[in-house]
Amino acid sequence: MFIHGEPNEGWQLYTLNWIVLSIMALLLGVGIAVSGFSVEIESGLLKTIAMAAVFTLVGCYLSSHRWGSRPALVLLSLAQLDMLFLFGTPLSYITASADLPLQDGGLAHLDQLLGLDWVAYHRFIMDRPALLPYAVFFYAMIGWLGLGVPLLLGLTKNHVRLHQFTMACILTVCVTALISALFPAIGTYQEYAVPAETQNFRATGYLVQLDRLPLVRDGSLRLLNVSQLGGIITFPSFHAAAAILAVWACWGVWWIRPLALITNAGMLLATPLVGGHYFVDVIAGSALAALGIAAAKSLGTRWAAAAQRREIVAPLGSGNVALIAGRKRESAL
Repeated sequence: MFIHGEPNEGWQLYTLNWIVLSIMALLLGVGIAVSGFSVEIESGLLKTIAMAAVFTLVGCYLSSHRWGSRPALVLLSLAQLDMLFLFGTPLSYITASADLPLQDGGLAHLDQLLGLDWVAYHRFIMDRPALLPYAVFFYAMIGWLGLGVPLLLGLTKNHVRLHQFTMACILTVCVTALISALFPAIGTYQEYAVPAETQNFRATGYLVQLDRLPLVRDGSLRLLNVSQLGGIITFPSFHAAAAILAVWACWGVWWIRPLALITNAGMLLATPLVGGHYFVDVIAGSALAALGIAAAKSLGTRWAAAAQRREIVAPLGSGNVALIAGRKRESAL
């Protein structure tokens, strides 16, 4: 099965993404079973599953028609990213329940060693209220990752990069959840005793974490409602990772590069303020995204090469393979 008129590599990468998502789902199921969490069956959960199923079915149908190849790429990627959200957010809650010692002091110390002063940065922005709406706007641009990037790459027929991008997101989410469990932290506002909510500004990302993370760590929150879950990861910052992933994904479309750079640079700058992140969170998230991209490209190349070898060998049959092997031995003699 392949996208009509397109190289088969894109479809092979799409299949690989489903395999990795299946492994992620298995890990989530095991985590729920051993951690005491449960998942509430509610409208948001059912809606996400239904949307992913519809996107997949319609995308597979469209992929067999020349006129439908571009929307097919978009729908298939959206389905996988929907499932990534469905698996990734609960997974971060389960790993956070390990309740390891908080690392806020260590993260703040690393900022200090790098000569980065979060309090001064916060004061600089607060002294310029006109910048606050931009900070909130750019922080919310993480939504571009799950919708805008698939639309852009799918409609411009960048099928290989689209599926590499999806794989990079999957890998980055999984590793981010694991690292955050080993190095949990509440965030900068509590560490520096700075109010996260004022008359002119609310650190919305940080406030969600401040509300949920302590409940997960002390065992009070064990019912996972997908519609109400929010981000609870400080280190490494997935907002920072998302910015790097989006810039890389969009770089293949030359005319969108300036917009991608502006919006995602803005998200990087807004993350310490709105998300209550240390600067090392941003650095670590950016580095993790770069590693995720490299791993996705490497895995995709290896998987596609292996699939091509199987396609070449399979039609030969065992008798022809043996004949070819025998001829090679004769020529060697």
